[in-house]
Parts: sequence; structure tokens; C-alpha cells
Amino acid sequence: MQITERGKQVLAERPTRIDVGYLKRFPEFIEFHTTKRETPTQEPLDAAENSKTPEEILDGAYEQVRSTISQELLAKVQSLTWMDFERLVVQLLVRMGYGGSVKDAGRALTKGGDEGIDGTIKEDKLGLDVIYIQAKKWQTSNTVGRPEIQKFVGALAGQGAKKGIFITTSSFSKEAREYQPRNETKIVLIDGEELTQLMIDHDLGVTTQRTYAVKRIDSDFFGEE
Repeated sequence: MQITERGKQVLAERPTRIDVGYLKRFPEFIEFHTTKRETPTQEPLDAAENSKTPEEILDGAYEQVRSTISQELLAKVQSLTWMDFERLVVQLLVRMGYGGSVKDAGRALTKGGDEGIDGTIKEDKLGLDVIYIQAKKWQTSNTVGRPEIQKFVGALAGQGAKKGIFITTSSFSKEAREYQPRNETKIVLIDGEELTQLMIDHDLGVTTQRTYAVKRIDSDFFGEE
């Protein structure tokens, strides 16, 4: 980009305000402002938008806001210390119904877990079963591969366990997701995106700003069939 001579003249005038009225002194702006320009893709896009119902527009806006919050939330989580990330994992699992209480589950994770296991948490409030946890606070570019999952499965076998949750702030490779243990071990993989979605669903690290109640006609009230 390079400034034009006219642009230099405008800077020399030191205008206190640049608005439409000021720009109308330039013929190029008047032509730009009055000429109706169309692109081949604009018309179908507008037609598609106009064909949407108000509910569909609200749904789309909600998904867009949720996606933005998810990205911001993931950046916050990745900036946490290990202890804060540990606390977040415990609080999330408790809100999802595991561990009984934060006090009970607070002892679930320990930094530098033994043999690929970071800790355990009760599957229910009665503690009838135990779930083993692996939590990795990695940056987005550091993908969890299949060897990490195999190591976790091996650690579960060493403990005689059959249930495990592998949580990461990054993502899993295709090979990691496709890996299926040959025994009865069940592994749940939670990547950074799903982690933030669960946090949003369970109101962890987020607050409700607005609530919209979408109404419809009550046909029963009016006696309609």
C-alpha cells in the first residue's frame, strides 16, 4: 500500500472529523457511494438468509457465539498452571456427576502420575467403581498420538482397570482416535474443543449473559386440534 498525493493533502489539512459529509468532496467516493455493485455470490447468499426463519437465525447466531466462547475458553485453559488445570478437571468431572464431591475428588489427580496415570476418580457418588484419568495440558500444535493412548491402556491393564478418561487441551491424531484396545478396556478421549464444550454445558468458567425465551402459540389453550 502507498499513500497518494491527495491522501497527503488530507493529512496536511488535519481534519477534526472524517465522515460521509467530508468524503463527499471527492468524486471517487460519490461514485463508490451511489453505484450499486453486485457479485455473483451475493444474491444467492442474501436469498438464503432471507429464507431462514427467525428461529433458524437465532440458532445460527447462538452457534457462532458458542464457537467464539469455546475458542476464548480454550486459550484461557491452556494458560493455566498444572495445579489450576488439575482443579478444573476435577470440578468438571464432579459437575458431570463423577467423584461425589469436589472434596472427595480433589485427591484424584497428582502431577507426574505413575505409569501414565495421573489419578483416579469415583464413577458415582457411592464409589462403586473407579475411573482412571490421564490429563495433558498441551498446546494446540502438540497432537496426542496413538503411542500415548497405548501407554495409557497399558497402564490401565497394570492396575487391573477397564475404564479410563484421556483429557487433553490439544487434539488427538486420527490413529489415536481409531485405536481400539483388544481387551474390554473402555477409553473416552476428550480433546480441547470437547473440553470447552463440556465446560460451557456445565457452566464452568462461563456465566450466562442473556437468556431468550422463544414462544409459540399454545394450540391447547385455544382449543385447536
